Amino acid sequence: MKVLKSNPISPFGGINFVFEQLGILDIQASLSSHLPRIGKSSRYNWNDIFNSLLSVYFCGGDCIEDLQTHLRPHFRANPFLKLPSSDTVLRRLSQLSSPEQGCYTKRGSVNHRYSANDDLLSLNIAVLKKLNQLEGDSLTLDYDNTIIFNEKKDSQMTYKKNPGYQPGVCMVNSRYVLALENRGGNSDAKSFQDKTLKRVFEQMERQGAPRIKNFRADSASYQFDVIKLLEEHTKYFYIGCRNSYVEKYFKQVDQWRQLDIDGPMEVGEIMISPFKKEYKNGATPISYRLIVKRSPAPSKQLNLMTQDAYQYRAILTNNKVLTTEEVALFYNQRGMMEKQFGILKNDFGWQKLPFSALNKNTVFLYFTAIISNLYNYLVTIFSEKVKGLKPSHRIKRFIFTVIMLPARWIKQGRQQKLRVYSNMSFKT
Repeated sequence: MKVLKSNPISPFGGINFVFEQLGILDIQASLSSHLPRIGKSSRYNWNDIFNSLLSVYFCGGDCIEDLQTHLRPHFRANPFLKLPSSDTVLRRLSQLSSPEQGCYTKRGSVNHRYSANDDLLSLNIAVLKKLNQLEGDSLTLDYDNTIIFNEKKDSQMTYKKNPGYQPGVCMVNSRYVLALENRGGNSDAKSFQDKTLKRVFEQMERQGAPRIKNFRADSASYQFDVIKLLEEHTKYFYIGCRNSYVEKYFKQVDQWRQLDIDGPMEVGEIMISPFKKEYKNGATPISYRLIVKRSPAPSKQLNLMTQDAYQYRAILTNNKVLTTEEVALFYNQRGMMEKQFGILKNDFGWQKLPFSALNKNTVFLYFTAIISNLYNYLVTIFSEKVKGLKPSHRIKRFIFTVIMLPARWIKQGRQQKLRVYSNMSFKT
């Protein structure tokens, strides 16, 4: 018996279609222009590092070590990249970290540690431009914080009574991560939020990104400094309000309209002028719309402040164009952020941070966020051609439908060609 050697058949042949699309987008040019220059003698460029990390999650892995233990035999003959070791990927990523910083609130004693990375924010904005996600005059930006539980050396106790980090994340168009700032677990979402958002807005202006039309956030953004910043950098804002700050206005709403979302609900509104004490030197406080939502309290007990059996939620906005119902419905759409946080944690590695330092994990969060953004774009492109795939599908469905195709590279006529041993179903 004679055994003829040939390139091995890879079970992840569909990843080559992904690499081809990344080449069409010219992601390599963005990496080269926004990341530090690599010496000519280096074996791996930034495109190799990025594509290798992307391959982990596009091939069903959940940590960088899968490059070494599972994926290496299947990428030996791949012309799109040279596959480095997991140690090389981690070393290169750690070199992109910026020093973490710390600060104290005016009246607090807690050291708030945070890590921002302007270079990676600039890179992400450049990639989003190529994905056509920063176009037009109707961009919607959502801001929220999430907890990433971990037991790293520098993790701190969160309000959930478990150690971890609490990064702040900006998302554009509900699905695409625009910016993030990693924070220590003991830092609440309210502290220094105006400075976080200011860095994002200024970087967007430097990159020539269009002005944000709509900004949505929860009650942690109900601050004078944040509202003033949003007045300057956005057209409209929609901020959730903590009841203890605005419940004195609930009884002043005299007209309620029925709104059926997640059960019976009524909405009303009133004009208020919050933060009067912050206006100095005779400045006139600005009035905003307070959109109030109420629904029957499950306990049917009377509210001490309102003297009725309702539970209340409120939204502060400067939008005087939309109706009361439209504002309530539009603000409810920011609930998509929680779903996106779940996707980032379960599908793109945010649950398994590779480093033991806050600033280095910021780099990892940015790279995997960019990979997540590319996935949202790619699944939309492939769903137009492949049967059984929709833009809303998670990456597991994408892997089984597109990536897991037995294939190998062969040389034919002095050219490398991909031979696929599968019948992929295409839409006609």
